[in-house]
Amino acid sequence: MTLTVIAERERQQDERLLQRLQANREELAERIAQAISHDGTVEPFEGLVLARLSSPSIPLPSVAEPSFCVIAQGRKEVLVERSRYEYDPFHYLLATVELPRFSRVIEASPERPYLSLTLRLAPSQVTAVLLSAGYVPKRSSVHAMNVSPLDERLLDAVVRLVRLLETPEEAPVLMPLVTQEIIYRLLVGEQGRRLCHLALQGGVPSEIASAVTYLRRHFAEPLRVESLARELGMSASSLHHHFKAVTGLSPLQYLKQLRLQEARRLMLNEGLDATSTAFRVGYQDVSHFNRDYRSLFGQPPARDIQQLRQQLESLAVAIKTD
Repeated sequence: MTLTVIAERERQQDERLLQRLQANREELAERIAQAISHDGTVEPFEGLVLARLSSPSIPLPSVAEPSFCVIAQGRKEVLVERSRYEYDPFHYLLATVELPRFSRVIEASPERPYLSLTLRLAPSQVTAVLLSAGYVPKRSSVHAMNVSPLDERLLDAVVRLVRLLETPEEAPVLMPLVTQEIIYRLLVGEQGRRLCHLALQGGVPSEIASAVTYLRRHFAEPLRVESLARELGMSASSLHHHFKAVTGLSPLQYLKQLRLQEARRLMLNEGLDATSTAFRVGYQDVSHFNRDYRSLFGQPPARDIQQLRQQLESLAVAIKTD
């Protein structure tokens, strides 16, 4: 067999692969668009969230859940501290620890709306797949969020997952099986070590997960890092080092972002003033709260909330007009 023949066969194989990938991307976008015809989010099955947006969005704070995220159409940007993650139909995002973040859709239009799928991942699901595969995870302090290319096999499993929207009566049986396959594909891919954060017991990542859970539940209470480290069986310096390696933030920075994001939500949705909000989220000094708020959001609380409301109103009008 000549080199020319081999090269031609490889070219044809590559072309067929690209055609399959494109067909799967188009099917994924079509099925999500059919499942959610208006801007917003829906959860057709527990743990599976579909989203649609007809125009770019402003950066909004939230806390990322452990999840696998795929975009069928459009682009999105996620900011965690100084790290920026951008992904599109050719890439997926994996988050394995709850992280304060800012996210915004950066590519969307009425003609080609942003369409996405998020699959929440439970530690028990990941552990079950690890055991079935005979995979022995090792301690790891890799960062808890990253973006990777979406390959053919992983995309194929995602498409089979959304096909269940047509036959919801089959979902209770088939969705767990497809979810297991997706988890397996993630484990054997370049983010496998990251996914082990959800399954490790007794290692550093599980201790950091416990610290994250504690901070999420007690964000309005005073924090003594030494006491938290002692409860986790770690030194304060070890907790600081491993917590930052996984989340990109120190425990105090993480706590501060949780407080400020909750403060923004309270002022925006419940109409609280800055003083009441500061004490509500755990600040003892209002001036300190105002400085931290401005540092994170770029403006004092009152001005930021006013501008944010105006932006949301303008966005709502634009969507209604379209």
